[in-house]
Amino acid sequence: MHTLIVDDEPLARNELAYLLEQCEEITSVREADSIEEALEQMLQKSVDLIFLDIHLTNESGLTLADKLNHLKNPPLIIFATAYDDYAVKAFELNAKDYVLKPFEQKRIQQAVTKAYKMHQKENQLLHELPQETLNAIPVQLEDRIFLVKTEEIIAVGVENGETTIYTKKREYPINEPLSAIEKKISSPTFLRVHRSYLINVNAIEEIQPWFNHTYQVTLNNQLKIPVSRSYMKEFKEQVGL
Repeated sequence: MHTLIVDDEPLARNELAYLLEQCEEITSVREADSIEEALEQMLQKSVDLIFLDIHLTNESGLTLADKLNHLKNPPLIIFATAYDDYAVKAFELNAKDYVLKPFEQKRIQQAVTKAYKMHQKENQLLHELPQETLNAIPVQLEDRIFLVKTEEIIAVGVENGETTIYTKKREYPINEPLSAIEKKISSPTFLRVHRSYLINVNAIEEIQPWFNHTYQVTLNNQLKIPVSRSYMKEFKEQVGL
């Protein structure tokens, strides 16, 4: 499971990260020290499990838990805190467990195992549903819902913590991580070229050499997007370089 630790204390984050890395169910561990950074991390990459402290600097982890419960497919939440008097409120916010500091390997493993079983069950239910590639993505802007056709999408990017769908005519800000949109589109014409960008290769107008043996592409709406070194090999194969 891809895991995110949200805690404003560096030592607590480091200790918990170390304990989580000993659990075979954990695929990756990332860290955030605030609600804003946590949301930005989730926009960059999907998260399956969050270990969330309650007392953050000038804010509460309960606020983040409430926000996450409004997502279509929210990550599993385990509260990891020094205070035991918020347990009732935490479980009201759909927490899967409540772990007290100081952390112990046995207790962390117990919480991870419990969450992993829930995660596996959810995945199994999703796979049992009929899978279809979306021809359009619904985007809600204020009181209107737009159906953005996949073929009209030029790129999807994340900047300053906000995901945006780009078409030739306009831009659509959305509240989903880039990884979720990538799964929804699921088309060979779309290619991840940067951790913050997914592009439609049919919309490329120009490819320019860029820094450190990378490229910058210009799309047919004049949007310029960097191709990072991590994605260079796949990019070259896709465009025939």
